[in-house]
Amino acid sequence: MVKIPPVLRHAAGGTPTVQVGGATIGEVLIALCEAHPAIGAQILTPEGELHKFVNVYLNDEDARLLQWVDTPVGDDDTLLILPAMAGGRA
Repeated sequence: MVKIPPVLRHAAGGTPTVQVGGATIGEVLIALCEAHPAIGAQILTPEGELHKFVNVYLNDEDARLLQWVDTPVGDDDTLLILPAMAGGRA
């Protein structure tokens, strides 16, 4: 299961979770972007790479501290995509 944060939900038809297949984080992200191209437009570069400001967590663990996109995932795992947010007072 992929948890979709509120900032990306409109790109996933308003749903908070999406079920897509894949054996690795990379495969899941590809399947997610194929199923919901509007999400891909927001989290991928024109070259198809994940934007550097997008954080991915597998079962609450930062995927960058695991095997990144090569990290294996199972049917009971949860992937969370969190684009970094900026803001504040000028």
